[in-house]
Amino acid sequence: MNQNSSAASTQEKSVTKQQLMINPLTIIGGELLLALPLGFLLAKLQVGGIAWIFGGIVAGVFVCQGYRVLYEYTPKPNRTARKVGMALVGLTVGAANAPDHLGNVAADLPIFAVLTFFMLLCSMGIGYFYSRFSKTNILTAMLATVPGGVGVMSAIAADYNRNVSLVALVQAIRVTSVVVIIPFIAKTSLGNSWNLPVLPVKSTLISFDPIQLGLLLLVLLITALLVYLVKLGQIPAGDFFGALLIGIAINPLLDILPFMGDIDFTPPTLIKLVGQMLLGITIGEYWGDKPKFDKLTLGYAGVSVAMTLIVGAIAAILAMKLTTWDWLTCLLVTAPGGSAEMILVALTLNHHVEIVTTGHIVRLIAINSSLPLWLFLFRRFDNFMEQTADGIPHSRS
Repeated sequence: MNQNSSAASTQEKSVTKQQLMINPLTIIGGELLLALPLGFLLAKLQVGGIAWIFGGIVAGVFVCQGYRVLYEYTPKPNRTARKVGMALVGLTVGAANAPDHLGNVAADLPIFAVLTFFMLLCSMGIGYFYSRFSKTNILTAMLATVPGGVGVMSAIAADYNRNVSLVALVQAIRVTSVVVIIPFIAKTSLGNSWNLPVLPVKSTLISFDPIQLGLLLLVLLITALLVYLVKLGQIPAGDFFGALLIGIAINPLLDILPFMGDIDFTPPTLIKLVGQMLLGITIGEYWGDKPKFDKLTLGYAGVSVAMTLIVGAIAAILAMKLTTWDWLTCLLVTAPGGSAEMILVALTLNHHVEIVTTGHIVRLIAINSSLPLWLFLFRRFDNFMEQTADGIPHSRS
């Protein structure tokens, strides 16, 4: 009897320990601990200013595969971690963009609108062709090829009972390709200018000045509340937009307050690094969560991503014709997706951050605000194609 009780107690402890190990907080904590030394290593190898994103990608893949082997459990991509990462990046970018800097590019809004329209139109064309040669329904193909967020497009696919794994696969390939290729081009072209200090000394990771620390805690509290409200409201990219506005507004608000004097708030380096690692980790998790696809499916996905990258390059050439921006600025503005990551590249290089930020904000607003319309159109088109294939006459109504 005692032996049975002892065995049951041991089994219960084993189950409890396993449940603790697959807790989302435990998983993300392990990924951050792994991403940190990987980021330092990649920075030492002079990968560039976004070495921490690459470290996060590797950590996300490694931890997901480790859980699959050790616990026969595959962690699902942590969308909350992605939202927190986007919010921290938005806060960092916003604080680096003074309102007057963004005001200087207001005159270029028509150009941003033209570039956005061109890229969305081409993306829809790519989605249509992808659906035809891969024999995929049009809604799934469009969700896979439109340069939106991996998590947002995958969630929409789940809502409409479409192929979530395929959408996530194509989106992950596109985002990863952009995150790897664009910084590589910048590094190759700029040489030593790319190798800016990405290994700050300990004292610069975070300021322990009481005022700066208090401001940081206040801003993080407001940002956390924002992320929670965005999660409840399911607002696409709302965490990034909201945190961006907080970052932009914080210093002008401090200037208005008479008792604050000449104090300016600058997000510490630690916030920037954690934001980058979380972005990378969630990309890595999407790779680690992928089921096995056949070579033909991967080939079709690769072709559609290559077409999207070519469209981005054509849009960059168009931007050079329409503006006086240099080629790297045009490339960062028109890079198809990975908006937060491309803004981070511009921030790392201190290269026309306000132009790159505005360009990607316009595109994100255009994509997210038009989601209901094109979802309706694509679903109608899907129904029409299904009825045609079944030989059912299609009503004009």
